[in-house]
Amino acid sequence: MTSPTASKSVLSYFGWAFAVTVGGLALGAFLGWNTTGTLGGLATAFFICAVLAVLEISLSFDNAIVNANKLKEMTPVWQHRFLTWGIIIAVFGMRIVFPLAIVAIAAWIDPWEALKLAATKPEQYAEIMQAAHLPIAAFGGTFLMMVGLTYFFNYEKDVHWIGFIEKRMAHFATVKGIEIAFVLILVLIFTSVLYGDDATTFLHASIYGLLTFLLVEVLAGFLDASQRTMSAAAKGGFGAFLYLEILDASFSFDGVIGAFALTQNLFIIAIGLGIGAMYVRSMTIMLVEKGTLAHYRYLEHGAFYAILILSVIMYVQTLTHIPEVVTGLGGAALIGISLWSSIRYNKRNGLNHAPVHDEERDRAEA
Repeated sequence: MTSPTASKSVLSYFGWAFAVTVGGLALGAFLGWNTTGTLGGLATAFFICAVLAVLEISLSFDNAIVNANKLKEMTPVWQHRFLTWGIIIAVFGMRIVFPLAIVAIAAWIDPWEALKLAATKPEQYAEIMQAAHLPIAAFGGTFLMMVGLTYFFNYEKDVHWIGFIEKRMAHFATVKGIEIAFVLILVLIFTSVLYGDDATTFLHASIYGLLTFLLVEVLAGFLDASQRTMSAAAKGGFGAFLYLEILDASFSFDGVIGAFALTQNLFIIAIGLGIGAMYVRSMTIMLVEKGTLAHYRYLEHGAFYAILILSVIMYVQTLTHIPEVVTGLGGAALIGISLWSSIRYNKRNGLNHAPVHDEERDRAEA
């Protein structure tokens, strides 16, 4: 018997995203008209919202895949909470509250003053955000690097896409803390290249990113160990929820900062990136319900390679500017290649129409 989710079309998962797109673009156009009073201003705001939405989607392909990988281990209750509460946190928290908090801290003003600054002096607001890029990149890059390395430094991992790299990483995973040592060495290298206050800021922000990852891991492990005393609805849920929210935030850093290269209007940025975030959530739901990750065995690998590359790019951005389009296209290209490799594997092994279940085939190399 065919399950309801199996019979759903791909487009049906994006209904809410399409609705938000129409409403968001209309609101963006209205803001453009209200700000400039011209059709040119209306068209410019509409175009920027659309570009930011595409930028967010391209930067977050890997985010959707990693979210789906974690969500399949969560209870249905916490899955629903992440896909509802999570989208509110992602759109309102990371696209509005986060930039306001950065400016409030950097300029030593209260959040209300930061909001007024964004509305009345967008150029000054954007300058403060750009000045905060270095610690944000160091924190987010460190957290994402730990996420990617933890996936590959896993001695239980027996499915490998790029075998000569991943087999060695799985082999050395028996060395405790090797991924932490790798990150710390890289942090020291970049700290030695930077000068003065920038070096100190980078070092401190990187350490905070590393500690945040470790604390989330400890909390998740503690909650898993305490499952027997928790209600059925909460089992194995809050730790994973917290992990995914911090992961979402780390992915959002680059997009939020990069958006100011297109416009200094905080509200247009929030609309454009918010539209993109809705598509990421829709992709996540589709991947979970359709079991796409089980069918395309290398898709996760591509996503985690994209995460590692993004983390390195965030580090390099502390030294020189790298266009966001390079970041987005690079991640999308890796995921596309991993999807193509998965399809080739399925064809060779007669798995074109069903998820992989054969354990022997799981251990075979492409």
